[in-house]
Amino acid sequence: MSAMLKEQLVKVFSVIKPGMLFQYEAELDAFLEFLIWRFSIWVDKPTPGNGLMNLRYRDERAIEIRGKVRMGLEGPGLTVAQKIWYCIANVGRQYLWARLQSFSAFRRWGDFEQRPLARQAWGFIQRIEGLYRAASFGNLLVFLYTGSYRNLIERALRARLVYGSPNMNRAVSFEYMNRQLVWNEFSEMLLLLLPLLNSPTIKSLLRPFSKDKSSGSSEDNSSCPLCQASPTIPYLALPCQHSYCYYCLRTRCAAAPSFRCSRCSEPIVAMQRHGGSSDAKTHTQ
Repeated sequence: MSAMLKEQLVKVFSVIKPGMLFQYEAELDAFLEFLIWRFSIWVDKPTPGNGLMNLRYRDERAIEIRGKVRMGLEGPGLTVAQKIWYCIANVGRQYLWARLQSFSAFRRWGDFEQRPLARQAWGFIQRIEGLYRAASFGNLLVFLYTGSYRNLIERALRARLVYGSPNMNRAVSFEYMNRQLVWNEFSEMLLLLLPLLNSPTIKSLLRPFSKDKSSGSSEDNSSCPLCQASPTIPYLALPCQHSYCYYCLRTRCAAAPSFRCSRCSEPIVAMQRHGGSSDAKTHTQ
């Protein structure tokens, strides 16, 4: 919900002045989170996500005083103090932490050239973040085992999510959920396969099945296989001796130490200018 509201606000202000909200991104996120808290938890209503799942917050301290419940749905909502502390811990903590990280990164507290006090402050921030992540992971394991509190804030405030009503009609159809799951899995599969399809080995295997396999080799060798243009400063890849642009071949070899020729998939160990001596590649020196 916060991301959807933020997207609409960015579109509105991009017409007035592009990039206007970039420097106030932390304040914008905190303001949107505050609006969601104000019109949901503060007025004893579930958040939009909890409402779809028929969940509400219950004060677990009152249940412990009264004893066991009969159906698991009884119990009062959060007190005023719990609501305020929830806002401070959820909205204020995220805003202060985002501003502290951006300020420390801008001041470069982690650089060795900084003063010892700045480096100590940076190390303290890193340790606090590490401890919080470890505590969150431990709380996740406990939540998966007991199902009581999903994060540290709920555990500290003793605010537990319970069902709001015993019966509820499903607001989201199974058809929509299935489409969403299929699309998510398909996108993850593409993210996994696209880097593999871009590798020279896969290209060499698929080249015999391409439509251009009937074209002559002299026409293919006249252009750089990386930029598909006529080489301005032609260099030969050794030992296969295919022609490349100097800039294309040099940058690709520097970026990938095990770079192979895009035409024959032969490992390139050196590069030579037409009629000149061999120039050893950067990663072989």
